[in-house]
Amino acid sequence: MTAQKTIYWIATGLLSTLFLYSAFMYLTDTAVIEGYYQDFQYPTYLVIPMALAKVLAIIFILLRKPKWVMEWAYAGLFFDMALASFAHYSINDPAITLPLVGIILLLTSYFFGKIVRA
Repeated sequence: MTAQKTIYWIATGLLSTLFLYSAFMYLTDTAVIEGYYQDFQYPTYLVIPMALAKVLAIIFILLRKPKWVMEWAYAGLFFDMALASFAHYSINDPAITLPLVGIILLLTSYFFGKIVRA
């Protein structure tokens, strides 16, 4: 296994773990997550659809088929992390580091995935 492939799978594995844990928390501790959404002034009805979208995105990223859906999955997760970063920043929340780590993992997975699949 090449170093690039190893980096891709480590980043993708950590990214998958991060988003599956997030989705798990959204589904099992919905009231707390809704409270966070209210702090960020987001509509609380988005909690469950966001959890399902995260799970589906990770499934399509791991399956890598169809390619256009995988690209949209990466884009959706990027927008999720970018908006989460801005939301945490806007209320001076110290938890901003987690979305930033997510963005780094996402970009690493995406770009190394392109190299590995080329």
